[in-house]
Amino acid sequence: MNQMHHNRNYFFISLFVFLTSIVACTSSTKTQTNSMSARQKMLKSFYPTLTKITHFFGVKNRVIESDKLISPQSSIYDIPIELINGDKINLAQWKGKKIVIANTASDCGYTAQYEELQSLYSKEAGDLIIIGFPANDFKKQEKGSNEEIAAFCKKNYGVEFPIAMKTVVIKGKEQHPLFQWLSDPTKNGWNKEAPSWNFSKYLIDEEGRLVGYYDPGVSPLGAEITHAIGN
Repeated sequence: MNQMHHNRNYFFISLFVFLTSIVACTSSTKTQTNSMSARQKMLKSFYPTLTKITHFFGVKNRVIESDKLISPQSSIYDIPIELINGDKINLAQWKGKKIVIANTASDCGYTAQYEELQSLYSKEAGDLIIIGFPANDFKKQEKGSNEEIAAFCKKNYGVEFPIAMKTVVIKGKEQHPLFQWLSDPTKNGWNKEAPSWNFSKYLIDEEGRLVGYYDPGVSPLGAEITHAIGN
């Protein structure tokens, strides 16, 4: 009897995860605006629940770290980046600081991680740089223009860390050179993992070495990332 009760509870929990995942991760047909849509507000309020569910079931919660720090085959500091305001930079200006790189989207169940990334950025001011890379690669959850994305991030989440131009982060001919480096062991030294969904995260140490890859379900403020940063 207890086993039947357990199985029934597991079935309903699994069904709940399935239905809420559809809500959180399907694309929206509405054009991106600076203010949150009703759906985006719902997704933001749902984010804490989504985090607990995915953590419980081990969904999108992988942490991939090297056993030791490995020097890359090519330097990440040589890769050019164009920011959303049009400025062209490379990561060399932040040599000596840790860097968190995240592919982002405005219409995803994990979009509320903008707030957590900003909190981490503020907490580690001077020692850590965060760079967001908006991408429309997963269920077309970043349909807005660069101007709309910049305004959305600032207005709704108070984002102050650098945001790059909208780009492609998944493997293929159009993949951004930075994400080619992050997901090619012949470049970074060991990791082949490309983003699995919006808000996948990578940590680079002060010497330009890749420390780890963190799935979307891993909170920027969670122990996995803060421990790797050194807190």
